[in-house]
Amino acid sequence: MNIEILCVGRLREKFYQDAAEEYLKRLGRYAKVRVLEVEEAKKGEKISPAGEEIIRGREAEKLLKLVRPGAYVVTLEISGKELSSEELAREISRLMVGGTDTVQFVIGGAIGLGKEIIRRADYHLSFSRMTFPHQLMRVILLEQVYRSFRIINSEPYHK
Repeated sequence: MNIEILCVGRLREKFYQDAAEEYLKRLGRYAKVRVLEVEEAKKGEKISPAGEEIIRGREAEKLLKLVRPGAYVVTLEISGKELSSEELAREISRLMVGGTDTVQFVIGGAIGLGKEIIRRADYHLSFSRMTFPHQLMRVILLEQVYRSFRIINSEPYHK
């Protein structure tokens, strides 16, 4: 299975980079995992709601260019469906057994995802009703995908 993490922006802090690299290394034995980044739109300190919508739209356009035909697209959204680690593992397993070649997880920028990419999604996933920095969310997602493969393979994992 191919897993791609589509992200707005780069990981700036070294501790996020180190954590992401570690999980990518661990995931290598289970799946081909790639992280694809698009440039975060420039925004000022104070921005109107209309301005935010324009920025989300620009970022969504860039993300949509990375969506592969036939890929199963999962957007990370605060309003998405919350799953336990075991439920996420079952979803990934279901996709693998069903013949899905590529799953693409999409993480928006600092002000969220644009409507266009949300509409394209096959699944809307929430890790919490809380808000997390998008850089941290990448690390959390990688950890949970790694945990999912441990569960799928009946390997020990921290509960």
